[in-house]
Amino acid sequence: MVADDKRVAVLGAGMHEWGKWGRPFVEYGLAAARAALADAELGWRDVQFVSGADTIRNGYPGFVSGATFAQALGWTGARVSSVYAACASGAAAIASARAQILAGLCDVALVVGADTTPKGFFAPVGGERKDDPDWLRFHLLGATNPTYFALYARRRMDRFGATEEDFAQVKVKNARHGAANPYARYRKEVTVEEVLASPMVADPLRLLEICATSDGGAALVLSSMEFARRHAGAGGGPLVTVDAVSTVTPTFPNTVIEMPNFSTDSAVALSGAADAAGASGAAGGASAMAFRPSITTAAYAEAGIGPEDLNLAEVYDLSSALELDWYEDIGLCGEGEAEKLLRDGVTTLGGRVPVNPSGGLSSFGEAIPAQAIAQVCECVWQLRGKAAGRQVEAARVAVTANQGLFGHGSSVVLKR
Repeated sequence: MVADDKRVAVLGAGMHEWGKWGRPFVEYGLAAARAALADAELGWRDVQFVSGADTIRNGYPGFVSGATFAQALGWTGARVSSVYAACASGAAAIASARAQILAGLCDVALVVGADTTPKGFFAPVGGERKDDPDWLRFHLLGATNPTYFALYARRRMDRFGATEEDFAQVKVKNARHGAANPYARYRKEVTVEEVLASPMVADPLRLLEICATSDGGAALVLSSMEFARRHAGAGGGPLVTVDAVSTVTPTFPNTVIEMPNFSTDSAVALSGAADAAGASGAAGGASAMAFRPSITTAAYAEAGIGPEDLNLAEVYDLSSALELDWYEDIGLCGEGEAEKLLRDGVTTLGGRVPVNPSGGLSSFGEAIPAQAIAQVCECVWQLRGKAAGRQVEAARVAVTANQGLFGHGSSVVLKR
């Protein structure tokens, strides 16, 4: 029977330090998993379900990460699943584990994501795949990821008057936060002048404003609330719960075109289902909503909160400029108001709603299957009061938000 209480407990959180180590991704995932199990005061044999976030660059083991991590930890008969959802993979893996727990199919689940990344920016998977929009945007447009980030930044400058100094200030904030994070790859504060003096990569974004590609791993131990109440562990602090996981897709019409899409998707209109879909969407309050805001809106509704309840947020800062968009997307302010929020210090440590107290991707870089899990790990430590040097005072409610290309997005709401 499905539980009425939709919460699951976070008993353990663990990470492997991010960097460029050049070792198999499984090593990073194992280190994170063992740290999460130790944090939960549980053993590997206590885990009944393993949810792995896949990495597409690491051959067969990467595509079956759930079984790969289970084998590396030692076969115990645990059930597994493997999930790929681009940059939302980690949150999709959390959603899979949460569903198993809420369905009563297991009490304890391990969620793991890890990656080993190439030098330089990400490129499409090899081969001739002319029906793959991601392949097309590289080969037809020459639009690498930094180009994608820069187009969003230029759009923000044109629409809302954002400046290069605003983008630099985001980097300065996140570098300051990340300097106190032992798992971050970059742990050095920078000045606005240093950011603006770094090489231009894709106008208007400079080298220090674009996240790197990184190796790293993150893991969580989740459990039913009943198991958590019986268990004496749970990380030595207040019990933290996952109260919502959103993995919504866009609704028609998605008028802000996302690469690798070259047009908005009209299939729902052509299918004759547009009226029904519109009515259903209107009832849910999302029919006319842009994609990224809809991600957290669904999570807030499920958790019974609003953006005014947040104490901190971990968002997907692929570039410093993109973080400003997320301020608006998660409801911290209205459209065009993100720059004022930043300038007023609202989103820095000591402000009303610190954003990316971990240092964000600016300090970590991208390790795609791990990053949404890492966001949740940071929120867990913050809510427990265990984020030394970067602690958000009296934190009780946190949200994560990220987006993968081609209709993937995710948000997780956590409380204590």
